[in-house]
Amino acid sequence: MAGEPGSITPPGRTPLPPQGSGAPDHYCRATSRLLVNYPEPYRSQILDYLFKPNFGASLHILKVEIGGDGQTTDGTEPSHMHYALDENYFRGYEWWLMKEAKKRNPNIILMGLPWSFPGWLGKGFNWPYVNLQLTAYYIMTWIVGAKHYHDLDIDYIGIWNERSFDINYIKVLRRMLNYQGLDRVKIIASDNLWEPISASMLLDSELLKVIDVIGAHYPGTYTVKDAKLTKKKLWSSEDFSTLNSDVGAGCLGRILNQNYVNGYMTATIAWNLVASYYEQLPYGRCGLMTAQEPWSGHYEVESPIWVSAHTTQFTQPGWYYLKTVGHLEKGGSYVALTDGLGNLTIIVETMSHKQSACIRPFLPYFNVSHQFATFVLKGSFSEIPELQVWYTKLGKPSERYLFKQLDSLWLLDSSSTFTLELQEDEIFTLTTLTVGRKGSYPLPPKSEPFPQIYEDDFDVDYPFFSEAPNFADQTGVFEYFMNIEDPGEHRFTLRQVLNQRPITWAADAYNTISIIGDYKWSNLTVRCDVYIETPEKGGVFIAGRVNKGGILIRSARGVFFWIFANGTYRVTGDLAGWVIYALGHVDVTAKKWYTLTLIIKGQLSSGMLNGKTVWKNIPVSFPKNGWAAIGTHSFEFAQFDNFHVEATR
Repeated sequence: MAGEPGSITPPGRTPLPPQGSGAPDHYCRATSRLLVNYPEPYRSQILDYLFKPNFGASLHILKVEIGGDGQTTDGTEPSHMHYALDENYFRGYEWWLMKEAKKRNPNIILMGLPWSFPGWLGKGFNWPYVNLQLTAYYIMTWIVGAKHYHDLDIDYIGIWNERSFDINYIKVLRRMLNYQGLDRVKIIASDNLWEPISASMLLDSELLKVIDVIGAHYPGTYTVKDAKLTKKKLWSSEDFSTLNSDVGAGCLGRILNQNYVNGYMTATIAWNLVASYYEQLPYGRCGLMTAQEPWSGHYEVESPIWVSAHTTQFTQPGWYYLKTVGHLEKGGSYVALTDGLGNLTIIVETMSHKQSACIRPFLPYFNVSHQFATFVLKGSFSEIPELQVWYTKLGKPSERYLFKQLDSLWLLDSSSTFTLELQEDEIFTLTTLTVGRKGSYPLPPKSEPFPQIYEDDFDVDYPFFSEAPNFADQTGVFEYFMNIEDPGEHRFTLRQVLNQRPITWAADAYNTISIIGDYKWSNLTVRCDVYIETPEKGGVFIAGRVNKGGILIRSARGVFFWIFANGTYRVTGDLAGWVIYALGHVDVTAKKWYTLTLIIKGQLSSGMLNGKTVWKNIPVSFPKNGWAAIGTHSFEFAQFDNFHVEATR
């Protein structure tokens, strides 16, 4: 654009591109697990950096997972209906997260999308479209429950994340929502690729009518012809998922602009909101910021927060892009948005290839170099006297600036023309709005490892959250439980509550498992009281050095000590039970409490039942370290109490 002025003209009679905010917005799926048990004031500070308007990322949209009891990348999230006649709208942390977001920004847009579904919906099949009415009913209850129990209005609802859509299901869902008076809830589809949903819509007028937004994942800033032909809003409904270093920030800065410049997408939704899950799980630290140490209170406001602010603090849902958007002559891009009331925001980015590669898709090489870009404000915009200027420079620490306010530009004596000198890896926001602010809090406590001695007796009378702190369920769902008939020591326990396999999204294990602790732990003693509920076939375990989780949970190795209701025990080197170190008989039956102890030191391990040694000095050479864990042999009810771990790295 150097030498070729770019004219910023107010909208005239020419048709605008699909309207809607160009806001970057973010979401969470089993990734805010550790956030809920942060101590105050740090928890509120983290939420402010994410949601508080004109403070940090100032998000416009919060997209949450509709918990379905299955593994969804970094853990499982509980469903509001584990079983057919069960309804509970207080499980998990998504309700809390949506309320905290709304508290800070009452205008935030809320979206829900399922990954997995509770098993009963499949009637024996791993498929949510066996009974379309039933699945639509299940999703509708989640929307109604959000309103009834939490006063949350869900604005958009999705179909099935990155999996098949069923055309008839989408129509049934729309009819059911309308029948319930939920006409205002819009449908987004299909949270996968642009096709085949776009072509299906063009071939089916009813489908075209019931879908409000086409959402594609990781579109690489481009759309397809069919999607544009639908004349629907186009969104990048999942993007980013890149390590939150400056390269991740560069990725976000580039796609926030270019998703619109290249692909007409008016929203970009970044996964994930905040890296609040154990770092060694898949996609560690791929959030806008990092908050993975509730035990210390330490968190880190990463550069993607401030890259996001360049767009979100100076636009709002309902603003629209001008036709004046495009690429700069020597690399980079610019967009301009208005509220239609005279306000103007221009965002310019010059992210280099090496500083902005997202985790996916592949990014073809491009060059960015030093340049001058001249902008001319025309029409009513020519009367704008002053533009505020916000600046970010990523890369070398010595030259690095994050969301810094520069001197404002005075335009009246320059015939509404200004020229920017641009180096690579910069973002400029020029805006009529004066509300921008780089919010800050005093530094949080310093980083500390997970406590080496940790215990939980689960004695919580009225738990605020259904899950015990720091336990991260990887298959199955572990919830606080109260034994009405046990007035004694085991009145309050942690219970695995799934009795059938969910309709899975990922490769959930065939056993249930919840991990906890420090991945670097090597020598440790794990002790826990256990209670098998299923006669004959039931079984439970405690474990140490568990080396995998998330979507890789099936192949987890470690040291697993199992006891079974049929009076046997096993020691295995993996969750699936293929690597058997020892087996034998023990005096164990269902419906009785036992204390299991697992001791791992160096290359040897031993196990005790009720304080008596069952096996000792079994060699365990791999893995060298990992989390502690508890779990069950299958999808079965079982209880755990008085969990205790002592570890050295």
